[in-house]
Amino acid sequence: VWEAAAKGMGGGYIGGSLAYVLLGLLGRLGTAVFLFLGVIVSLVMIMDKTLSELAILIWNSLKTWWSRMSAQLYYEESSPAPVAAAKAPIEEEPVIINADDNLAANDELANVKIKSAEPVKEIKLHRTSSNSQLELVYSNEEGKLNYIKPSLEMMTMIESDRSIDKKNIKDSIAVLEETFTSFGVNVKVNQVSCGPSVIRYELTPAPGVKISKIISLTDDLQLNLAAPGIRIEAPIPGKSAIGIEVPSKKMGSVGLRNILASPAFKKLKSPLAFALGEDISGNPVVAKLSDMPHLLIAGATGSGKSVCLNSIIVSLLYNSTPDELKLVFIDPKMVELTVYNGIPHLLTPVVTDSKKAAVILRWMTTEMEKRYKLFAEQGVRDIYRYNQAAPPLPFIVIIIDELADLMMVAPVEVEDSICRLAQMARAAGMHLIVATQRPSVDVVTGIIKANVPSRIAFAVSSQTDSRTILDIGGAEKLLGKGDMLFSPVGAVKPYRVQGAFVSDKDIEVTVNYIKGQVENQEAVDEFSEVELSLEQAEYDGGDELFWDAVKVMVENQKASVSFLQRKLKIGYARAARIMDLIEERCIVTEPDTNKKREILIDAEQLEKLYANYKLC
Repeated sequence: VWEAAAKGMGGGYIGGSLAYVLLGLLGRLGTAVFLFLGVIVSLVMIMDKTLSELAILIWNSLKTWWSRMSAQLYYEESSPAPVAAAKAPIEEEPVIINADDNLAANDELANVKIKSAEPVKEIKLHRTSSNSQLELVYSNEEGKLNYIKPSLEMMTMIESDRSIDKKNIKDSIAVLEETFTSFGVNVKVNQVSCGPSVIRYELTPAPGVKISKIISLTDDLQLNLAAPGIRIEAPIPGKSAIGIEVPSKKMGSVGLRNILASPAFKKLKSPLAFALGEDISGNPVVAKLSDMPHLLIAGATGSGKSVCLNSIIVSLLYNSTPDELKLVFIDPKMVELTVYNGIPHLLTPVVTDSKKAAVILRWMTTEMEKRYKLFAEQGVRDIYRYNQAAPPLPFIVIIIDELADLMMVAPVEVEDSICRLAQMARAAGMHLIVATQRPSVDVVTGIIKANVPSRIAFAVSSQTDSRTILDIGGAEKLLGKGDMLFSPVGAVKPYRVQGAFVSDKDIEVTVNYIKGQVENQEAVDEFSEVELSLEQAEYDGGDELFWDAVKVMVENQKASVSFLQRKLKIGYARAARIMDLIEERCIVTEPDTNKKREILIDAEQLEKLYANYKLC
């Protein structure tokens, strides 16, 4: 031992001294055991692991070393595969889905459909199976009116930059996981979906983690991510995951032309189909009014409600003909829907007077009852079966742009008409789209909500407004500019959608093209009839018993509220209101000191009034 130490071999003098002592006390075998135990104790202290953990680590290291040695000794081409498969779970990363991936997959198909959007393509889907280059979509029995659907080439192609920053997304994933870990919540991000305006991180919580605990950390996540606002969807319908929706730094635009040219829209093959936008994964969102069957749209000013209405209307115009679809527009704001005046799809001129709107709704109720009488005569249940056996009836879509104004002017009449239409009009082929910017309980009443099951909520100011529209919160966290929650009938939870954008120029070009075709004389005749009925409604104040009251008073030469109550069998309030209307029209005088009124017209003048309003 000392000779080796003198030559600088072995462990030197220190090693020689230790070896001399240990060999003298324990012998060669005891020294080996002592040194082995010393190494084990040193490893335990250095690595801060228990003996069992250390044994497992050594065993795994030996297995890895043995597999490598086996691969070198017995090399085969397929042998590296198990090693790669064993390493894959260790370096697993979340799947990032970009909206551009969905667009790129169908890019060639979409381009072909857009470039070849001739009338024949529309006819192939909706009317005939002919592949001719030019096919007339609609012609009346006499062959005087030919209608060709607008081409998608008329609309502007909107292209937006949807490139994603993968480094930024990975940093956000790390922040999310670190934030949850700091609060004692174990989660893992499995997938990331990048939509036009929102990025959704899908989390899988560890066993035993409550969803309520994750939701309670909303403000902390918003702080750590430095996001203007986040929304948590827990759980995601159809998935065992929780979605955290974070706004993108750059909001992308969704063009209506892209949605109308998508295969999803082409598959619907219905004159009631319309486009909404893209979901959180960049997939087109389309729907049919026949499935809804009525739609409520609500949101604050500037949230994108009017653009959504215009997108729905333009979709219907591109997808239907005047013989398949008729439209009724009620626009108390006088600025949004008046641009569509004069198109053959309109059943009436755009109604801008709230008092006339109540009459129009009552007229639609009468039309619904007439259709049900026709169905009863034919022994059919709905418009689809009726159109197979008889001359087809067109679908009717009634669009109300501002419900709040109508509810202020005539709340009882409007609510009754809307509820009757919502309850019964589906089988008659009549559908309602109601929009409002004031989603309060006095506007969107419980009766209206019960009868209009499909709803769209745009950004609102409070959770109370969100609950008024959707019965759940969430709309108060939307971004605006077309960001919406779409809740169709039967859906468990609403879907987040970025609405499609249609410019004023596209609307103007489409309307001018439709107006520039052969004039529909039948539609003009309908306009004059309805205008006359509206003038009559303005004269009689919208009360059905107005002319009956005038006739009774002229025939009996008596004019008093109590007299109208007895003859017409109505209450005092309604009789007094009718008397006020008659007085305003100068048919009777004001009551004198003895509360008597003088009738200013005779039977001959009454007949002239009847003739003016076609009542005789």
